[in-house]
Amino acid sequence: MPQNHNKRRRRRNTSRPQQDWYKLDLSAIVYPTLQRRDFSSVYRLSVLLKEEIRPGILQQAVNITMERFPTYKTAIRKGLFWRYLEPNHRPGPFVEEDIKNPCMPMPFKANNRYLVRIYYYKNRISLEAHHCLGDGTGGMCVLQTLTATYLRLLGADISCGDFVLDVDQAPDPEELEDAYMRYANAKVRPPRLGEKAYRVRGTKEPFYTLNIIDGIMSVKEVMAVASKYGATITEYLNAVLLYALLQKQQSERHFKERPVKIAMPVNLRRFFPSRTLRNFITMIYPSVDPRLGDYTFEEIIRHVHNYMRFYINEKYLRGDITTNAATERNPLIRIVPLFIKDFVVRTFYTKIQDKNSSAGLTNMGALKVPHDMKPYIERFDIYMGQPFSSRTNCAIISFEDILTINFASSIIEADVERLFFRKLVADGIHVKIESNRF
Repeated sequence: MPQNHNKRRRRRNTSRPQQDWYKLDLSAIVYPTLQRRDFSSVYRLSVLLKEEIRPGILQQAVNITMERFPTYKTAIRKGLFWRYLEPNHRPGPFVEEDIKNPCMPMPFKANNRYLVRIYYYKNRISLEAHHCLGDGTGGMCVLQTLTATYLRLLGADISCGDFVLDVDQAPDPEELEDAYMRYANAKVRPPRLGEKAYRVRGTKEPFYTLNIIDGIMSVKEVMAVASKYGATITEYLNAVLLYALLQKQQSERHFKERPVKIAMPVNLRRFFPSRTLRNFITMIYPSVDPRLGDYTFEEIIRHVHNYMRFYINEKYLRGDITTNAATERNPLIRIVPLFIKDFVVRTFYTKIQDKNSSAGLTNMGALKVPHDMKPYIERFDIYMGQPFSSRTNCAIISFEDILTINFASSIIEADVERLFFRKLVADGIHVKIESNRF
């Protein structure tokens, strides 16, 4: 790769919007409440380049890039009624060599109070971010912009576009907004989901251990198999995970069977125009109830297909946003002290919300990068991070013809992952497995 460290940069735009603090968005309010010594709501995004990383140059790129993302260059603070983000002018975040167990707990006062970590290993750059800063879309903008800046410092000519933002341009005010509140205007609020779901039983790992299993395969192969079933890739992989969970529950011979449910985030930017880099997702719960009878895989995939089309639409999602926003808008709740809010939210999540799903699955879809950046990139990875309770999380991402399925689990047993990949292989998909377990 050509090097040109003295390459002249354009004059930086110094007219960036300056704020004293940023209110947490509607989703971000919950994540700090769940913080424990052994748990933080942290996700990881990684890019694998075709040449080994130079950490000194990467640190320069971090210093340049973070200035472009003011809501990521922040520290979290606690007020009387709410938490908020304030600009963080301390040195950092600092580039570190990668660790075996990613997505470790992120104490709010560590790392010079930054809620972002940057790692490198061989040809991989990894970004870990606390979910109170934003969702995977916002994090991918930071990672791709960082990668483009890094490549430019090495002499590459990389244009802006897609997830790569211009580091010499001030942020659009819309990037900083809480987009939920703009669209929480439905006339009815759909009720919350109820019944407790099946939970995978397993041996809990020590809190510093996160078991990673990656499946790498061809997008074309997966798409061909999904099309054979009359489904999209997301529908097909949801059905495979439900199928694996059903098999796992049946093998345990439970006295009382429960519904198998997947917690799946939906990117609301697909339905509501917004450029926000903060959280803008909501959850849906594809499920199968084995108490109604035995399901073939074909029945599961047809059920998931119909479920997706019923729930993933602008009208239903607007109602769901409105339901989520109702609590924050309540004038009585707004004046309740923060410690009481924390207790109520934590209790609700632990007793109800967390028990409403058997596993998590997110699909970031097919990533695009500027055409002149493609030759430098091999693939991307995404990890949902440490589960709140003993379970497994599944994250999917693709670039060109490489699709990666990344499982992250806090239990020793890998039965669900094995059943999942076994079904893919049985359907004729060639899968390469990587893991931090061996």
